[in-house]
Order: sequence, then C-alpha cells, then structure tokens
Amino acid sequence: MPPIRLLIADDQALFREGLRLLLEQTGEFTVVGEAADGLEALEQAEALRPELVLMDISMPRMDGLEAARRLRARLGVPVLFLTVHDTDSYFFGALEAGASGYVVKDAVGGDLIAALRIVHSGGVYLSPSVTKRLVEDYLHRVSLGEERKSFETLTHREREILRLIGQGLTNHQIAERLVVSINTVQTHRLHIMEKLNLHNRAQLMQYAVRLGLIRPQPD
Repeated sequence: MPPIRLLIADDQALFREGLRLLLEQTGEFTVVGEAADGLEALEQAEALRPELVLMDISMPRMDGLEAARRLRARLGVPVLFLTVHDTDSYFFGALEAGASGYVVKDAVGGDLIAALRIVHSGGVYLSPSVTKRLVEDYLHRVSLGEERKSFETLTHREREILRLIGQGLTNHQIAERLVVSINTVQTHRLHIMEKLNLHNRAQLMQYAVRLGLIRPQPD
C-alpha cells in the first residue's frame, strides 16, 4: 500500500524535523507538509489534501483546537493531537474540536505510530495516561449504578448513534452509515443528550469511553 500522506503542525521546527525522520523511516508515512501554527495548517491541508493531520494544541496565531474544528468542518480530515497537555480540560476540548486521537508527548515512538495507524483506519486512540483516569471515573460511576441505568433509557437506534459518535464520526458520516438523513441523526443526538443529561460532543465522547462503547488502546 502507498504510504499515508501526513501533515505535521507544531510551532517547533526541530520537533517537526524529528517527527518527520521518525515517521518516514517506517515506510508507512510520507510527510507532505509542515505548519508552524493553526492558520498555516489550514492552508497546507487545503492545498495538499493529507489523509491525516498530526497536530499540537498550543501554537501561535491559531491554536490546534480551533484549527481542528475548521479542518473537520472543511475537509473532514482526521486529526491526531500530539501535545504536552495531560489534563482533562485539554483532552475533552480536543474531543469537542473533533479530534480522533490524543497522544501526550512523553509517549514512545511506537505508541505514536500505533496511534496514527488506528486513527487512519477510522478508529480512536487515547493516550494511556488519559484513559486511566477515564476508567477510574467509569468504575466509580458503575459502583454507584449511574452509567448503566442511564444507558438503558436509550432506544436501540440511540445506542447505535452514541457508539458511532464515540468512534469520532460526524453527523454526516453517521447519516451515511445508517442511511438516514442528517436531520434524523441530529434529532436522535438531541434525545440522547437530554436523556443522559449531557451538553456537548465532548461529554458524549467521554460517556461513550466510560461505558466501553469505544475501547481505549492498552498501554
């Protein structure tokens, strides 16, 4: 198979160079472009049409979260964040922005490569340090009987749509997968959020992970 076309966005040129060397030596990836900030990432992505964007969060002019929102809206290209931020606020902000994966920069090269493979194949990858906290939170809620009870209030179609949201699919992609209209997906999504008392995409993703509707990658 041809190598995966990848765009790297990070404000540190030396770090981008190291990533390029690490990834291209595998033979699985070719770095078609580099960007030093979110605006440049948008420009490069529109011009080069990469299959996947590997992006930092903290960048000048436009941060990675806003850039990811626009990339998903304009091009639908999957975004994997590679960042120093290991806090829930950044993680759920990344999910809300439409990211398909989140890797902390202290990860070894093999973890990053595995994450890229999973995201490119349509999956979701969460850094082990983040998934550990999610699992702990999930186990706490299960012990209180909260999660399973709320999940059982959903209809079969609502559960199906929640699983697809958990896999990172957009409303348009879910509509195509289920052969229904986007309006139908949006209506089901609103019902899901009302029943579960959730308020945005990030919370839906968090709920899906906690309940095991998507499986975090093992350490």
